[in-house]
Amino acid sequence: MPGFEELIYATTLLFFIFDPFATVPMFITLTRDQTQKEQMVSANKAVLVAGILFVIFALIGTELLALFSISVDAFRIAGGIILLLMAMEIIFSLQLSKKEETSVAWVIIATPLLSGPGVITTAILLVHLYGHFTVLIAGVISLAITWGIMRNSLIISQKVGNNAIDVFSKIIGMLLAAMAVEFIMRGSMDYVMHSLNLGLTFLPL
Repeated sequence: MPGFEELIYATTLLFFIFDPFATVPMFITLTRDQTQKEQMVSANKAVLVAGILFVIFALIGTELLALFSISVDAFRIAGGIILLLMAMEIIFSLQLSKKEETSVAWVIIATPLLSGPGVITTAILLVHLYGHFTVLIAGVISLAITWGIMRNSLIISQKVGNNAIDVFSKIIGMLLAAMAVEFIMRGSMDYVMHSLNLGLTFLPL
């Protein structure tokens, strides 16, 4: 059985990295044209997919990345590019995806927002510290709380109104663009540093 302090620490850490409070405004923005039923479905799918990805990477994260020769840095850069495209859609009112495609919202919320490189990396590190059982329980608890917060965001979107959401969406778009640039820059810098360190390791003495 996992220690209580270890479980609390892992749950708290994962909850802050899932960061549902930062995801809620983005969820409202991306699902503002959906009906209440569609929003509930998007929230359910987003948390479900995020949970599946978390479990996969908690169990076989290191092996899976190694199997496809993918680094966490590359995953971070890819996530940043996706976020940047979404930010362009929001800020400039572009239509980069099909209008009838309603899965875009929950896919973006699920990854890279909820289960991005930070969650994946943290899951792998926590498994090394506390074992699979503790990390999986912590992930379930934090995702359950996240799901509850996202479901309540549907009520917020109804009370705020479309005009306020339109203005708020532009602000969210800018924040999303900044987050995307941060992902890309950090992934690129870490990739370069790892490459330089690897090159120095193989230099002849």
